[in-house]
Amino acid sequence: MNRILCCLALMAMSAMGAYAQSGTNSPYSQYGLGDMSDQGVGFNKAMSGVGLAFRKGNEVNPLNPASYSSVDSLSMIFDAGLSGQITNYDENGKTMSAKGGGFDYVTGLFRVFKNVGVNVGIMPFSNIGYSYSSSTKLSEVNTTVPVKYEGNGGLHQLFLGAGWKVLKPLSLGFNIAYLWGEYDRSVTSTNTSINVLSRQYSASINSWKLDVGLQYDQPISKTDFITLGATFTPGHNLKADPECKVISRNTSIGKSDTTSYVINDVLDIPTSWGVGLAYRHGAIFRIGADLQLQKWGSLSYPAVNENNDYVMKSGLLKDSYKLNAGAEWMPNPMSRKLLAHVRYRIGAGYSTPYYYINGQDGPKDFHVSLGLGIPIMNVYNNRSILNISAQWQRRSADHLITENTFRINIGLTFNERWFAKWKIE
Repeated sequence: MNRILCCLALMAMSAMGAYAQSGTNSPYSQYGLGDMSDQGVGFNKAMSGVGLAFRKGNEVNPLNPASYSSVDSLSMIFDAGLSGQITNYDENGKTMSAKGGGFDYVTGLFRVFKNVGVNVGIMPFSNIGYSYSSSTKLSEVNTTVPVKYEGNGGLHQLFLGAGWKVLKPLSLGFNIAYLWGEYDRSVTSTNTSINVLSRQYSASINSWKLDVGLQYDQPISKTDFITLGATFTPGHNLKADPECKVISRNTSIGKSDTTSYVINDVLDIPTSWGVGLAYRHGAIFRIGADLQLQKWGSLSYPAVNENNDYVMKSGLLKDSYKLNAGAEWMPNPMSRKLLAHVRYRIGAGYSTPYYYINGQDGPKDFHVSLGLGIPIMNVYNNRSILNISAQWQRRSADHLITENTFRINIGLTFNERWFAKWKIE
C-alpha cells in the first residue's frame, strides 16, 4: 500500500506541473470550451481512439471504466504518455506552420477485491491555445485596422474509477472526476488615430464529471470473444461565472475605461453516449469500432449580442458525432523472438464539430494512425510496454482554415507483479 500511495502522489505532482501548458495551437480552440481532448491512453491513440469495447487484464482503458474489472489480481499498472505535433495551416493559399505538444495523461490501475479493479488518473478534458491577427474595415473612419485574437487555458480532470464484474460476461464501472480549469480569450483592435478597443473573456471552472460504463464479453469459442461496450456521461451545469471586460484606451492621453459584464452560474458539459463493438482472437488479434454522440446543441453559450450586451445565446453549438475503428495484431505470443511479441496497430476516425462559425458548421475532423506496442524486457518479465504511434489529422470546413497535423504519441505501460507472494521451501 505504501508503494501505491507514493507512486500515486508522485504521479499527481508531476501531472499538475505539466498542465501549465496548453496542448493545442489551433484558432478553432477559441470556440466553446476549446478543443475536446482524446480520452484514451497509448494503445487507444495508436488505433485512432477506439476502445469502448476493449478489455484486457494487462492494460488501462479509461475510455470505458467497466474494463477495470479485467485487471490481473497480482498486477499494479501505471500508464503515462506525452505527445509532440507539427501543424500546417492553409487559408486561401496562405500557409504557416506551428509546433506544439506536452504531457497527455497518467493513470494507475490495480485490483482491490475479487472482480473489482480501481483506477486513478489525470488527463485533459479540453485545450485552448491560439494567437493570430487579421484586419477589419471600419466604415465610420473609412480605414482598416488590425485585430489580434489570443487565448489560452482549458479544462483538466483528476478522476477515480472502479469496475466490477457483476456476472461472468457482464461488467459495470464508473469514473468520477474533479473538473477544473480556466480560459482567457481576448480580441483587440488598434489604430493610432482612434481608441484601442479590447474585449477580454474569462472564466474559472471547478466542478465534477461522471462517466458510467458497461461491457458484455461473450465467448464464441475457447479463444474468440465478442464484446459490446457502452458509456454514458450525464450533462450538467458547471456553475461558472464567465466575465467579459470591455477596455477602451485613448492613445493620445493614455486614459483607459473598463466595463465589466458577468453572467452567474452558467456553462455546461453535454450529455454524451457511446457504444462500441469488438472482436478478439486470444492475444493475437483484436478489432473494434466506436460511435459516440455529444448533445451540445441544446446548450447555450455566453456571447456579445447585437446590442453589445454579454448574454447567454442559443444556436452557437451543435450536436457532435465521432466514429472510430482500429485493430491490433501480435504475430506469435508463444514465440521467444522479440518481434513476434510486438503489437502492430492501425486505426482511422471521423468526427463532426460541436460549434458553428459565423452561422456555418465548424471543421470536420478526419484522422488515421499507425503504432507499435513494444515489450520492454527486464530481469522479471516482459509485461511492460512502450507504446509509440504516429497520427495524421485533417480539420477543414468550407471557406475556413484547413489544418493538417502530424502527431507523435509516446506512452509507457508499466506492469509489474507487485502483489505476488513469494514462497520459500
